[in-house]
Amino acid sequence: MIGGPRFYERLEIRDALAYLRVVHQPDDGLAFERILNKPKRGLGDATLRLLHRHARAQEISLPQAAGELAGTDELRPAARRSLADLIADFDRWRGLAREMHHVELAETVLDESGYTAMWQNDKTAEAPGRLENLKELVNAMAEFDSLAGFLEHVSLVMEAIEGQGQDQVNLMTLHSAKGLEFETVFLPGWEEGLFPHQRALDQSGLRGLEEERRLAYVGLTRARRRAIVSFAANRRMHGSWSVSLPSRFVEELPDEQVERESDPGLYGAPVPGFGGAGFADLGAGRDSPGMARARQRAGQASRFIDVVPSLVETRPAQGFSSGERVFHRKFGYGRVRLAEGDRLTIEFDKAGEKKVIASFVVPEDQAG
Repeated sequence: MIGGPRFYERLEIRDALAYLRVVHQPDDGLAFERILNKPKRGLGDATLRLLHRHARAQEISLPQAAGELAGTDELRPAARRSLADLIADFDRWRGLAREMHHVELAETVLDESGYTAMWQNDKTAEAPGRLENLKELVNAMAEFDSLAGFLEHVSLVMEAIEGQGQDQVNLMTLHSAKGLEFETVFLPGWEEGLFPHQRALDQSGLRGLEEERRLAYVGLTRARRRAIVSFAANRRMHGSWSVSLPSRFVEELPDEQVERESDPGLYGAPVPGFGGAGFADLGAGRDSPGMARARQRAGQASRFIDVVPSLVETRPAQGFSSGERVFHRKFGYGRVRLAEGDRLTIEFDKAGEKKVIASFVVPEDQAG
């Protein structure tokens, strides 16, 4: 990863993993030491030295030493109470682990320990990003069958030795990519609201849009030979699925330098709105200076761009008219309010008004 620490090396991720390791393995002294005073519990260096001394003398683990000292007068009353509460918390979480799904358990541990609240109350510029990373960690756990399986995966990732002199993928932001070049570049997530990012549009309007378009130019021109652009029709973010439309930047790509693909079984029909009109209301149809330069540079270098719609299985687009009843696999039944080519505005019975692509819905009488 260029321009930042790897995900599992980030401070907040290491702390969260330390909590989960102690829940899973009660004698993990290194993990216990890491979170002993995170968030602040009044268990400072003096307490830690006393715990280490007792653990060495008795030849027991650090968490075991903490459990024993919490029931003695070796520590100050305040520290003793804090330590006893922490030990009790871990005992309770281990009990929950036997009956609770590991994703829900992780959320419970981070909330009840006060770790999430610590970053919520933090006023530094990094705090919001750390909270987002914690959410992504919890989301990632859903891909594994158990807490043990997830922790084993993390250990393998952390212990993996980076290949020296071998082919490897470089992961970086568009900002970090400036000045670099590669034979092949992958540019995922070209979807409205993600790229261009909705926050840039909301905060800076057209100026923000042009900055996002310049970043698109940067990404495309990092490739010496081939740039692969992809977008998703449905994207899971922070635990929720959302329907996406291809980025307006996709339609600004030079047709003569583009090859369009879709994997059989994933998306057999043409990408709705791609390669034709459909984003005029979003400000497409005009070249910015940056994209004009991209067209010129792409032609001179004889590069080509693959546009790959990484979409879920859909049905071929068909015509719908206002007032028609339809069915959508995620939003259920609804009535078409507005039909603009392949883009529909539908009032769903339960989900309310949504903008969707026609190929994702079927007439009501064909549902099921």
